[in-house]
Amino acid sequence: MSSSRRGMSRRDVLRYGAMLAAASAVPGQALAGMIPRPSPFGPFLAGAPLTQRVVLVVFGGGVRSRETIQSENTPNLKRIAEAGVVYPQTRVENIGHYGAAVSIFTGISESFGIRQNERTPHPTLFEYIRKDAKLSASDVWLSTSGSDQETNYSYGNDPRFGSRYGANLIGGEGIFNAEFREVLAGKVGIRQPNAEQEEILQRLRASVRTPRPVLSESGVGNDPESAARIESYILEELRGGTSAITGLGANDAKAIRVARNLLTIFRPKLLGVTLRNPDVAHGSFNDYVSVIRRNDAELGLLYDSIQSDPVLSGSTALFILPEFGRDRDLNERRGLDHGDNSDELHKVALIANGPDFKRNKIITREVRSIDVTPTVAKMFGVTAGTSRGSALPGLFA
Repeated sequence: MSSSRRGMSRRDVLRYGAMLAAASAVPGQALAGMIPRPSPFGPFLAGAPLTQRVVLVVFGGGVRSRETIQSENTPNLKRIAEAGVVYPQTRVENIGHYGAAVSIFTGISESFGIRQNERTPHPTLFEYIRKDAKLSASDVWLSTSGSDQETNYSYGNDPRFGSRYGANLIGGEGIFNAEFREVLAGKVGIRQPNAEQEEILQRLRASVRTPRPVLSESGVGNDPESAARIESYILEELRGGTSAITGLGANDAKAIRVARNLLTIFRPKLLGVTLRNPDVAHGSFNDYVSVIRRNDAELGLLYDSIQSDPVLSGSTALFILPEFGRDRDLNERRGLDHGDNSDELHKVALIANGPDFKRNKIITREVRSIDVTPTVAKMFGVTAGTSRGSALPGLFA
């Protein structure tokens, strides 16, 4: 199976899908040892291995392996997987959207319910990396589909960490909407804005968490120059058409496009991307599959952008995993809920692709979604202190 941009043939898709389906049926077993080095990269920013940045995509909304890595719906996901490591038995404990997703970022099986909207009491991956690896705010980003809950992933309420170590947050729907687009329509930039336009701009600035100088005790902590670059970037995005993306799965498409451009412009060391539109599955299986296919196409563009960039290519690691799966059987609306406690709900496929990782490797040992945070933290040479996960086994070449 080729990893070229042409994608895979039908024969390759079926072969790889069959391999993963078989792997997911095998009980957890130790086919590979734990990471053989206590700190694979040493001080992450001190130069030695190939990896210089990490992108973490949480395939939110709940997607089963049956419609993703084991199907023909996701040829791009498959070629990313073939060039990396797949963990088809990644265990998820919480099966509510918010709790399951935030667990990935904290490395703890959080107990939040589906409708809760409060910050975790634990530090997030972004906070660990920013504080202990001493990264600036402009080095750490989170691009979301735009829901209120997703804004909580950027930092938690642990007083040792908190907002001053959070990720720069940019939400696809909250910023890239018609109101801002109208302000910029047909203009090179906003020239001598009136009071109404200035109010809109102030809301735009507030939508991205960039208000504080580096030494401030609160706020993300961007310096004025970085804040100005970020604002300029947002205006360019608005003029460049992100706000015009519409249709089923549009918010996810915006989040991935924003992430792609953030990589190109800011070269962040850590970039999180959260998706959520596959949750249309409750009401329509067909819409759910359509969103998966659209997200796969956007992920392909993200991956190709990385591979074709002389700075990013060969230096960027990519982790992709769903927050959880979905029920084994259709509901009465011919959709898929998430509550039957089946393996299809609790077991998902985690994909890791990077210059220091093994290639074309399927590891059937059971791992957990909470293992991502300690693994990425280790790559930066820091420890996710309160995480209850473990470093992923057999990942590094």
